[in-house]
Amino acid sequence: MTDTYTPPKVWTWNQADDGNRFASINRPIAGPTHDKELPVGEHPFQLYSLATPNGVKVTVMLEELLAAGHAGAEYDAWLIKIGDGDQFGSGFVDVNPNSKIPALMDRSGDKPVRVFESGAILLHLAEKFGAFLGPQESRAEMLSWLFWQMGSAPYLGGGFGHFYAYAPEKFEYPINRFTMEAKRQLDVLDRRLGESPYIAGDAYTIADIAIWSWYGQLVLGRLYSAAEFLDVESYTNVMAWAKKIDARKAVQRGRMVNRTFGEPETQLHERHSAEDFDTKTQDKVEAAE
Repeated sequence: MTDTYTPPKVWTWNQADDGNRFASINRPIAGPTHDKELPVGEHPFQLYSLATPNGVKVTVMLEELLAAGHAGAEYDAWLIKIGDGDQFGSGFVDVNPNSKIPALMDRSGDKPVRVFESGAILLHLAEKFGAFLGPQESRAEMLSWLFWQMGSAPYLGGGFGHFYAYAPEKFEYPINRFTMEAKRQLDVLDRRLGESPYIAGDAYTIADIAIWSWYGQLVLGRLYSAAEFLDVESYTNVMAWAKKIDARKAVQRGRMVNRTFGEPETQLHERHSAEDFDTKTQDKVEAAE
């Protein structure tokens, strides 16, 4: 770094595009920018999302619930294009005032209930169906790791991912700072997974779903094109765990929902029934056009 930035006494927002791929949707204020109602399907759960790691957590959870026989977990997954600013529509802001995906409306009861923040959605669904919580004696351990993910992933995504992959200029200090933290977090996980087959112990839980969606996909080479840079193969316990979870059919389905990138056969832009995986993936949509 050759130039030193001196912060002003009072920061003001420069609305000019700074070359950051997210510049057009970043802003220092909350609330809607336009009126737009959200669609509502026929199922008990209405999900508004995109297949980022945080979005994948919820679609994997819903597919796992269905695979485990919880028919009441049927859902409609509607695509929210964050690059187009869909998350700032009035309907979405009503569901999540923080304007971040994923957002869920639980319409299974007498009164619709909104749930936002991916960890809260996982916990809400797990408690509702009594599934993927692990044994009661391990509940505190499971919750600790779930909240570890919620607190740690911003350093991986907004920290490492931003400065390594997305920042318009590559500066050594922030890349080194957040690479060190990303590798420390992987070491935390590797040590833990050397003690037990799953994050919270012997049972597969929502802690695994939450952490895999970020760190599992990272070591499998799906985030930031950074696997070699981070030497992910050296985290042997994390790698084995990531591959084991990746082999689950529900995880494979969940990864596809609201996905708009990658090979067309891996993209299911919206999901309204289990049959959509066979008939409405993007390769089939394109073939029919």
